[in-house]
Amino acid sequence: MSTTLKLSDELIEMAKPHAAAGHRSVPKQIEYWARLGKAVEDNPDLPLQFIKDTLLSAQEAKAGLLAPYQFGA
Repeated sequence: MSTTLKLSDELIEMAKPHAAAGHRSVPKQIEYWARLGKAVEDNPDLPLQFIKDTLLSAQEAKAGLLAPYQFGA
């Protein structure tokens, strides 16, 4: 579902370099920040990098990029 939002020019300008670095559109960058912020609020005891890695892992799983873990290899 798509919804039109009114965002500050400051937020949009802050998102532009991050969007370019992450190969995302500006709206997708802001969506990423919102998802990350929600995950941080939902899990205040977890380190930010752990949350970022977990979100990335979930997307890799959705894309079928999983490989079996070889214990002791």
